Amino acid sequence: MPVAVTPAQRTQLDRFLELLLEANSRFNLTALRERDVAWERHVVESLRLVPLLGEVRTLLDVGSGGGLPGLVLAIARPETAVTLLESSEKKARFLTETSEALGLTNVRVDCRRAESAAAPGEHLRESFELVTARAVAALPVLLELTVPFLRVGGRVLAVKGERANEELAAAQQAQRALHVELEMSERHPSATVLIFIKRGATPEQFPRRSGEPNRRPL
Repeated sequence: MPVAVTPAQRTQLDRFLELLLEANSRFNLTALRERDVAWERHVVESLRLVPLLGEVRTLLDVGSGGGLPGLVLAIARPETAVTLLESSEKKARFLTETSEALGLTNVRVDCRRAESAAAPGEHLRESFELVTARAVAALPVLLELTVPFLRVGGRVLAVKGERANEELAAAQQAQRALHVELEMSERHPSATVLIFIKRGATPEQFPRRSGEPNRRPL
């Protein structure tokens, strides 16, 4: 295990994976079907993010899907208030039911698109210390969908794959427009984690309306 967990947390993690694989038979949450492989790629990979969280009290997981990494982080860090943002009603329902089944009192599920939830005037805008995202979108799009949720000085942890450096090169304009810069990158066995820090307030035109970041990436 990449971080120490209590016996109770280990039980919660085991149960989470059971619920994830069980729900996967009804609708697609993960391409992995074998428990041992899913444990390593989903649970252990998510736990590797824990040392990167620092002392944050508020965390948002964008495009949470099956709860990765959001639910795993909520189990590992019960003192952190974790919001799971998921636009699919089926997946959001799974996240709510799973959080309740695991007895997690530090989790809130929000079923909306990021473009709507982070719009000017919305209560989630610029309210989080840290935002995580895994397998959500290419980096120029991902930054527009995540950075508006951060307070100035907050961080995005973007879990990317083998093309992380290529995506980073394509995201230079997005970084400038959104007032963020790469703070560090860390290679894990099956992922590259890119950590961005927010240097200034998000301009009011971002995020653009739903679907626009994907249609016309920054």
